[in-house]
Amino acid sequence: MPVTAGVTAISTNHDRSHQSAGSPFPRGANWDGQGVNFSLFSETSESVELCLFDASGSNERRIRIRERTSGAWHIYVPGIGPGQLYGYRVHGPYVPESGQRFNPNKLLLDPYAKAIGRQLKWADELFGYHLGDPDGDLSFDDRDSAPFAPLGLVVDPSFDWSGERRPSHPLHETVIYEAHVRGMSYLHPDIPSHLRGTYAGIASEPIIKHLQSLGITALELMPVHYFLHDRHLVDKGLRNYWGYNTLGFFALEPGYASNSQDPRDVIREFKEMVKALHNAGIEVILDVVYNHTAEGNHAGPTLSFRGIDNLAYYRVMPADPRHYMDFTGCGNTLNMVHPHSLQLLMDSLRYWVTEMHVDGFRFDLASALARELNEVDQLGAFFDTIYQDPTLAPTKLIAEPWDLGEGGYQVGNFPLGWMEWNGKYRDTLRKFWKGDMGLHSDIATRLAGSADLYETTRRHPSASINFVTAHDGFTLQDLVSYDDKHNAANGEENRDGTDDNSSWNGGAEGPTDDAGIIELRERQKRNFWCSLMFAQGSPMISGGDELSRTQNGNNNGYCQDSETSWYHWDLDAPRAAFLEFAQRVVHYRKQHPNFHRYAFYDSDPEAKHPDKNIVWFRADGKRMVAKDWEDGGWMRTLGMFINGMAPEIRDGRGQCAEDADFLLLLNAYHEPVSFRISHQLYPSGWKVAFDTARPTLPVEQEAVKRNRLVSLAARSFVVLSHER
Repeated sequence: MPVTAGVTAISTNHDRSHQSAGSPFPRGANWDGQGVNFSLFSETSESVELCLFDASGSNERRIRIRERTSGAWHIYVPGIGPGQLYGYRVHGPYVPESGQRFNPNKLLLDPYAKAIGRQLKWADELFGYHLGDPDGDLSFDDRDSAPFAPLGLVVDPSFDWSGERRPSHPLHETVIYEAHVRGMSYLHPDIPSHLRGTYAGIASEPIIKHLQSLGITALELMPVHYFLHDRHLVDKGLRNYWGYNTLGFFALEPGYASNSQDPRDVIREFKEMVKALHNAGIEVILDVVYNHTAEGNHAGPTLSFRGIDNLAYYRVMPADPRHYMDFTGCGNTLNMVHPHSLQLLMDSLRYWVTEMHVDGFRFDLASALARELNEVDQLGAFFDTIYQDPTLAPTKLIAEPWDLGEGGYQVGNFPLGWMEWNGKYRDTLRKFWKGDMGLHSDIATRLAGSADLYETTRRHPSASINFVTAHDGFTLQDLVSYDDKHNAANGEENRDGTDDNSSWNGGAEGPTDDAGIIELRERQKRNFWCSLMFAQGSPMISGGDELSRTQNGNNNGYCQDSETSWYHWDLDAPRAAFLEFAQRVVHYRKQHPNFHRYAFYDSDPEAKHPDKNIVWFRADGKRMVAKDWEDGGWMRTLGMFINGMAPEIRDGRGQCAEDADFLLLLNAYHEPVSFRISHQLYPSGWKVAFDTARPTLPVEQEAVKRNRLVSLAARSFVVLSHER
């Protein structure tokens, strides 16, 4: 039977004569200088109460909202403004078997709240049912959650953006740095202690100078939307460090603000960070999690969406609406088939572009957003809606092109306008440098921009976000130091995290004093770095890899808000040497557009095309032919010639440009190899730009010997240049 239990009335001392119906748009709480318009979408509820709290988060005052337009409840309340704390109580049937979970005893956070005025405090009262009841979530809990629930905050959005210089880097010149707001600056000795681990810390001179020294064009921040620390983690003394547990898609995570005691400062500090980064020539990309929320599965708490309109916001099992469809592994999936949930996503994206001035988005588990029914649909409403939006047209849109559902691995299948995390690039590079055989064809395809994935959809090489490591998995240092994961600190008996890492420790697990193994690991790091920066596509650096950051073999640091995950800036000699090498490689790439071509092929009939734009060679100097690609599974040494006259090469203005010729020589074999430069190339004039076996070699100071033989050390990467 439906349950529609009431709650004890609390004072409603606003004079109703001074209130008005207000407007259904815009959604959320919006101050006009005289009062606040509140609008909440709840299509199937029976009634809604607006709940106002004093500055301490107590003395609740409830106001019955009487106007509803097209599913939105709305009211205008004069005499209140920025700093006002608020929430909602939503009345309706509680019938979990039918997917209805209204419970007015639970105070609910506005999905459109622009700021969090009071954070959640875990308690049993936050659940819509009685924990421990034999009927589970079918039971009904009538205890009040207001003392523990998060509260929204009315804000004044004004900010002085004057003097801001917004960069707009072409896609093919983009170099992305994935970073964690807290982890990046928390241990930096040159940042004032009260700014470490904050938005202001990211905006500080030491961090910005570091990013500039690396040639970064875009900073991709791991989730900064308001998120929750899972109760089971809190109970174990851990935290949700990564933040992929969103509850508010418009509100910032207040824990990253230097003055977290005053929520009104959070937005200002974030905007100051964006402005500082922009003026330093660095774009800001947000990692956004629109695929699920922190409310979890049917046994989770009732904090916002679930109690406002469960069926509108979440996808439920068609034959069993009590349970959720879960394509994310996090308990629920947002209902992007419902027009209002889609509107929520679009309103959120537009807000971050127009109000917060961010430059792009990386969509976590993006395949889940594109599922119309059960299958990922390129013609789905999600794509259509984004395509037609002029606000989002100039932004950078990056997909993590998979989810955990059937058919969710969609690398290469996202449409025009999208960049993708290229998981195939990552997997191929790891296996190749580990020494696996049979990868010569695949490594060639990945270094040339993955045309097999992106050219068929008329996209350019820049659509491929090339990465070797990311927040999820081993760091670069750990990739060459561990064969196995070491996640015991997570409290799950090392069961969490993937076992498929394609890593190699070089002969010893973890730290070692063996000089030979240490040298091999450093060379392997340089091999990965050069492969990342000299491949066609858009490189993404996992923050801290340039500092040789280690997590001591933990490949799932999601709950490690500790020195395990934070960036360490006190570099010993080997780490400092790798940082210097990494900086030189990135800047060399940026100086030479031949490494980041605009397109796979220029179809302009008037363009002058060389005989071959990219040519592959064997170690004996002979050009690769079909038989080599078909039968060369043993091959772990090959050369890639990229012609500097290719019309696909463009400068920063998009004009055709000429560059030097380059010959990339890769040797993943465990012994040295002598590579002969083909007689089809130039007999002289080649210089060594980089040799990962000789990292201190001055750039382009050593000429290749006239016998055209280049000595490749075991497991090494050599870059040769030829100026025309």
